[in-house]
Amino acid sequence: MAKRSKVQTKQTVQQILDEAMKQILELGYDSMSYSTLSDATGISRTGISHHFPRKSDFLTRLDSRIADIFIERLDFSSVQSLQTSWKESLTQANFRAIIRLFFSLCGSQQINVNRYQAISLASETAFEKMGDQGRLLVNALVGQSALVLCGVAEGEVLG
Repeated sequence: MAKRSKVQTKQTVQQILDEAMKQILELGYDSMSYSTLSDATGISRTGISHHFPRKSDFLTRLDSRIADIFIERLDFSSVQSLQTSWKESLTQANFRAIIRLFFSLCGSQQINVNRYQAISLASETAFEKMGDQGRLLVNALVGQSALVLCGVAEGEVLG
């Protein structure tokens, strides 16, 4: 088989990453696999694992993209704005998927959750805009989101 050009390799890696992102947000990280990626892209599991030897490599490469999707929905102009935008964002599937991913990573022995940018970026941004109150609010909202995702009535948690 002929050697692939750098451009072709870059396109293949981008195709894999785009599909991995889609599956992380739609299926969840735990349900995404080399098989589901192969089925969706037409690239062999071996070909995918050549570029991404460990499943966690997808998160490493997609972390900033995931963080951008998460943070763009939030309004850090005030405590009330952040609470309101977070509550509204919880109605969006992608936002919920990113929070679920965070909780999934918290339970993983294989992935350093401190490197996961979405929640830490929200916390840092809130701190920059509102000080300690902002950081504490993000922590509280993350905890409240866990309850919402577990089926506790949203009105009971987020008011």
